[in-house]
Amino acid sequence: MTGIGVEAGAQAARSRALAVLRVRGRALGVAVLPAAAEVILLAGAATGHLVGPGWDAARWAVGVLAVLVLLATAGIALVVARARPAMTPTVPVAEESAPDLYRMVRDLAERLAVPAPSAIALTPDCDSWLEDRTHPAHGPPVRTGPGAADMPGEGRRPRRVPVAPVLVIGSPFLWWMRVGELRAVIAPVVAGTGPSAQPDIAAARRFVRGLDATLAVAATPRRGPLARGACAVLGRVARLLLGACREHAAQMERGVAAAAAERAQTVDYGLRIVAQEQVGLAYAGWDRLLTRVALPAWRMGRWPSRLDAGVVAALTELSRRDRLAEGFTSRLGERPACDLLEEPGSVDEATSLLAARLFHGGPAGPRADWAPVDWQSYPEEVVDRTWRADAARLHRVLDSLGPRPARHTAAPTLARILDHLTELTDPATELTDPATGPTDPATGPMDPAGPAATAPGAALVPAHIDADTDADTGLTAADDPDEDDDPGTERSALLAAGLSAEVAREENAVPRGATAAGQSPPCTLWDGGALPLVPLQPPRTARELLTDHITAMVCCAAVDTAGAVPALDWLDGPSLLLHGERAADLTPRVLSLIEEGDPGPLRDWLAAAGIRPEKPIRLV
Repeated sequence: MTGIGVEAGAQAARSRALAVLRVRGRALGVAVLPAAAEVILLAGAATGHLVGPGWDAARWAVGVLAVLVLLATAGIALVVARARPAMTPTVPVAEESAPDLYRMVRDLAERLAVPAPSAIALTPDCDSWLEDRTHPAHGPPVRTGPGAADMPGEGRRPRRVPVAPVLVIGSPFLWWMRVGELRAVIAPVVAGTGPSAQPDIAAARRFVRGLDATLAVAATPRRGPLARGACAVLGRVARLLLGACREHAAQMERGVAAAAAERAQTVDYGLRIVAQEQVGLAYAGWDRLLTRVALPAWRMGRWPSRLDAGVVAALTELSRRDRLAEGFTSRLGERPACDLLEEPGSVDEATSLLAARLFHGGPAGPRADWAPVDWQSYPEEVVDRTWRADAARLHRVLDSLGPRPARHTAAPTLARILDHLTELTDPATELTDPATGPTDPATGPMDPAGPAATAPGAALVPAHIDADTDADTGLTAADDPDEDDDPGTERSALLAAGLSAEVAREENAVPRGATAAGQSPPCTLWDGGALPLVPLQPPRTARELLTDHITAMVCCAAVDTAGAVPALDWLDGPSLLLHGERAADLTPRVLSLIEEGDPGPLRDWLAAAGIRPEKPIRLV
């Protein structure tokens, strides 16, 4: 690093900031043009040069236009200045709860010769950044300057002092990284406080954030026609100004980042190369933990209260399985960065709840249908309950499709599912009665009215649903955009459609703000935005729903008849342990049953595992 590199980046950022401010100046100049024209017309009348009826009418017209434009400009400027900028939801970390972390950040800022961040916050994501929270709507009163209390005149507003931005750190970094690695990773971020203190850059950033917040204000639904018209004008002006300064703002941020990175090269440069590898590893482990482990719990109304500790377990498991990660286990003997917190457990719980709020749309706090769960209770509280809830839903949908065959008892069994989805392709296996015609072993006599009525599974469709119509969306097969996701056989398609409709009804029955099997209701808000802000996965397709439910049914049968136990795999989520080993190769056999109507591979797997499909299972 050299001072030349830092200076070049800072100068480039400042020049772009001035370009953004020039856009603001031009907009203001355009706004005062009618007023300037009115001044000229009035001066002409006063000097006796611009007189006559035509000039009088022009003075009136231009004057009215100038007043309207000035009023509109004042209103827009007020909204831009007062609109609340978006703020990332985070978990604040007070200095009393993490004195070592604050001390490390201040020492780092001193080595970089930049202002120290004003506060530290954690986010449930693998990223770190600086966030300006100096807007009055964002929290505590503005910091006052020295001697403000001694100034005479009660009620006088205190003098503002520049406040450094807040340092936001990804919580997985604190638990997975060592102290030295965390310092090396956040060094370029902390170095960004230097350019942020430059007045022109700070003013340009405030202007851009104000325009962005103004767009959010303009997009707020309004009832009255006058309010809708005003918002339309406000939004159009804000979009015009943002379009004019977007490129300059982007280049300004690139210059700030380049200057910060150049300045941070003097601090732990060699260690930063190693730490960047840990960033990628932490991101992969965190993403897998959320999608494979946390999401099933959230769908069941449980939120894991130690997600950050879980990512350490997940990455440790990865290092055990993957020879490329063998060297990472030696790091576990060093001091983890979470030791910089006084109470890492409570911080982990807060960030875990925030993760559920952001990625799933759960409630803001614990309640009867939204309870925390620790990792020791996860197999029983989440895995087993998820399987049995899915199995119960599968049997409810199957009951709604038609009468239960006589050879199956009232108790739920896996054999009933296998018989229902079995596709009869051999004519010799079909029973024919001379009086009633063909007979299906699963459903009884078949209506000889025609192919549509006698197709396998058609008799199981409720009367109000056509066999070729999706039970959830009402679309025919020709109109359905998810036609490529057809589960396979007609019986599988009907059962999948029923499951999709049942899941949709359950989601709609969940109160707003509560957990749901898919995404939270669109009206749930956080800081003006809908939750979840970052959905982890799109809603499951019909094929995925049917596969998950049949797999859950198989797992319930294994637990109840073969002594299997539910378990947690840190990388793959809920798993089944058969005879002390993880069950494998189950999904391809389930797909063979769904797509081809062939139960042979699944029956062979069940027989080899000692699972008896004819035995009743417990659903609750």
